[in-house]
Amino acid sequence: MRIIIPALTLCLTRESDMDKLLDQTYPFQLPALGFAYDALEPHFDARTMEIHHSKHHAAYVNNLNAAIEKHPHLHGVPLGDLLRNLPSLPAEIQATVRNNGGGHFNHALFWQLLQPGGPAAPGGELRQAIDAAFGSFGAFQEKFAQAAATRFGSGWAWLAVDAFGRLQVLSTANQDGPQMDGMVPIVGLDVWEHAYYLKFQNRRPEYVQTFWNVLNWDVVNGWFTARR
Repeated sequence: MRIIIPALTLCLTRESDMDKLLDQTYPFQLPALGFAYDALEPHFDARTMEIHHSKHHAAYVNNLNAAIEKHPHLHGVPLGDLLRNLPSLPAEIQATVRNNGGGHFNHALFWQLLQPGGPAAPGGELRQAIDAAFGSFGAFQEKFAQAAATRFGSGWAWLAVDAFGRLQVLSTANQDGPQMDGMVPIVGLDVWEHAYYLKFQNRRPEYVQTFWNVLNWDVVNGWFTARR
């Protein structure tokens, strides 16, 4: 079940780095993290980042490649098309592509959002859009935190732009994501326990609040403006 809170209208036109992620084809590769595992200390600990990237994300990539390898007609199909057309895939790999293809895309996006050194809050048009959509930046943070904290079991919380150009806060189960339904995610938070348990144990709300200290709003703003 998805928890969706509709909001603002936004025009989607230009290609962005998001499209580059969705345009990947077999064989898929584990992307470089882009910063040291300890770069987000003391907020996100180095050991969790290392395991999360080099073990969990790597496993999604390996499992996805193993599934696609057996079907040469899919070797040139972009990741986004695979995820948006799961019922058209061979039945024996649909679940594998959904879980591991979704996991690969979600994590590739997540690492970009965590680039160190960005501003602690959005500015410019993005801030105006968030204020217009949710009432204020603080109100947006509350809705996002609620979506993340109330996602039962494993999953993700998102700020995304839907097919009609509206900003939405939503949560998805497991490795599903807005991109599977034709939306464009611009903020995503992994709330699987592997993303936070070593440091936060069962305190997911604390992990969610810590996320604001490491989210790079310059990256989010770039994705937002690319959809204009």
